[in-house]
Amino acid sequence: MEQSALSTASFLLKGEWKMAEAYTIVFQPSGRRGEVPAGKTVLAAAQELGVGIEASCGGKGVCGKCRIIVEEGRFEKLGLVSGASHVSERGETEEKFFTEDELSRGYRLACLTQITGDLVVTVPEESRSVKQVILEKGKKRTFTINPAVKQYTIKLPAPTLEDARDDRRRLLDVLEEKEGLSGLTVDYPVLRTLPRTLRENDWLVTVSVWQGKEVIRVESGEAPHSLGIAIDIGTTTLAAFLCDLVTGELLSKASRMNPEIGYGEDVLARISYAMANEDGGEKLQRAMQDAVSELAAQMTGEIGRTPSEVDEMVLVYNTAMHHFTLGLDSRYVGRSPFAPAASDALDIKARDLGILINPSANIHSLPIEAGFVGADNVAVLLAEEPYNSESVKLIIDIGTNGEIDLGNKERLLSTSCATGPALEGAQIAFGMRAAPGAIERIEINPETYEPRYKVIGKDEWFPDISFTGAQGICGSGIIDVVAELYRAGIISKAGRINTKLDTPRVRKDDKGKAEYVLAWAPETAVHKDIVITQGDIRAVQLAKGAIYVGAKYLMEKYGIDHVDEVILAGAFGSYINKKSAMALGMFPDCALEKVQAVGNAAGDGARIALLNVEKRKEAAKVAREVEFIETAVEPDFQTRFMEALAIPHAKDEFPHLKEGDA
Repeated sequence: MEQSALSTASFLLKGEWKMAEAYTIVFQPSGRRGEVPAGKTVLAAAQELGVGIEASCGGKGVCGKCRIIVEEGRFEKLGLVSGASHVSERGETEEKFFTEDELSRGYRLACLTQITGDLVVTVPEESRSVKQVILEKGKKRTFTINPAVKQYTIKLPAPTLEDARDDRRRLLDVLEEKEGLSGLTVDYPVLRTLPRTLRENDWLVTVSVWQGKEVIRVESGEAPHSLGIAIDIGTTTLAAFLCDLVTGELLSKASRMNPEIGYGEDVLARISYAMANEDGGEKLQRAMQDAVSELAAQMTGEIGRTPSEVDEMVLVYNTAMHHFTLGLDSRYVGRSPFAPAASDALDIKARDLGILINPSANIHSLPIEAGFVGADNVAVLLAEEPYNSESVKLIIDIGTNGEIDLGNKERLLSTSCATGPALEGAQIAFGMRAAPGAIERIEINPETYEPRYKVIGKDEWFPDISFTGAQGICGSGIIDVVAELYRAGIISKAGRINTKLDTPRVRKDDKGKAEYVLAWAPETAVHKDIVITQGDIRAVQLAKGAIYVGAKYLMEKYGIDHVDEVILAGAFGSYINKKSAMALGMFPDCALEKVQAVGNAAGDGARIALLNVEKRKEAAKVAREVEFIETAVEPDFQTRFMEALAIPHAKDEFPHLKEGDA
């Protein structure tokens, strides 16, 4: 067997030297390569080299998303020989995820494939961590601009023999004399460069002051307005917003997949990873540090500025993401009674978190509530303000971790529900996130059972175009297709596919399991039929059932049998077809005109907290006053959950779903 292994020496206790082998791995199509020690998995190597591979289960070999192809042969340009003999043998666990054709072509699961020789690996399109598309329609919100950071342009008197005050004292004295700011301190990184900065433009400087307490940046001359960034750190997606701290203007926005996805699709998988690996928590935090820093560089670069001009940042997230991002021990938030390390709002220097913006900048973390209901839910409440409303609002923040709020100015309740990642494309055979190539809209003819669908990035619907370039189906499409399958009579109230229908769209796979063909292979970019399986339908039922039961429990605790308004929050929530969502029974019956999508309310709340420091006090107040309800401990939870799995529900009525409404 031909190898080009590198040799690294390790000294054993016996006093002997043993040569530990390392091998070269090349990932295609990115071309990323590196040396890795023998025995490391392909997934671990990809994570180290920054190659994005989906790993929904955190590398446990149960999701089947980390599909790769081990290439066979001599690659002269790469100087490598690669093949199946250079990796560990495939086990039965892997084989169930692939067809016979795929097995013959060298398909493996990256998390279960250990490297034993030089390797060339292809990451198929469906396995790549793709760039997210933030789908949001948004809602106009009005509030006063009052940031924590304020800027002052001042002229200092030059020192003389008669006035030989030190530079720091001179700056603080002028700020007190001209701006009335007393008792200020100067952050150490600012002090280091202060002498040069003051003299660069004849003692004319622009000073950034945080909370009227601390000088955090000094620029020579009249500097542009301070910048601030608000980030909604979701389990799946990061949504970032760059703002002018003086005018409040949104200057740029960006998004990316949460890089921690490679360590687990959901928070429990990531907590398990952190607990199972000595440096697991550090890796999760480092991945987030890099992602946030890259977003800051990307957005400031788009407007011709630099990250060093970002004077404050506000972060919102669920409780687990809060702990990962801040480097807090996360093991206890994953165990009953789910006590967090800290729940109050925190102010931390950017340099202490390893975020590459102004090192003296403050990073404000909104408070978390309880359990897995975190700062992102506080941000949603800050944006929607149900606590100032006369009408009772049901707010559903749809994501991998569903959060539900119910109430008005009299009382406010909240809960979390384990929706899982199905509604965001994971746990679905051809599921993917909202990105170009994802099927986002579906209609099914109830007479012919033929579908019409629309793909992100295409203006036309199939069959108006013969090649759609479809790669999979995203959350909004998943809701649509299950609702349409039910409406067309293809699935029953229990969600079972009727295999007796006379249509080639309904068939059984090679294991005898029913599926519906949404797109034939020639229409797609993945060159295979895109199907909706019985398992996919069940995953959607589990997710929608969890949301429904959570909402109903809150309604009962509140003492009401209907709500005045339903608000679907989240970038994903803003693109749900509300008729499809109600047809599935995702939320209790409500007049459709009273159901509205508000876009990324958590991101909006983060921006509000960034641009108005007084709103942070409001956030702290509501976080302590909202009543958290743990629904999963209710004695009849399991019974009610099973009832909610039916489409739309086993018992509850939906009068607004009468013919013509849905």
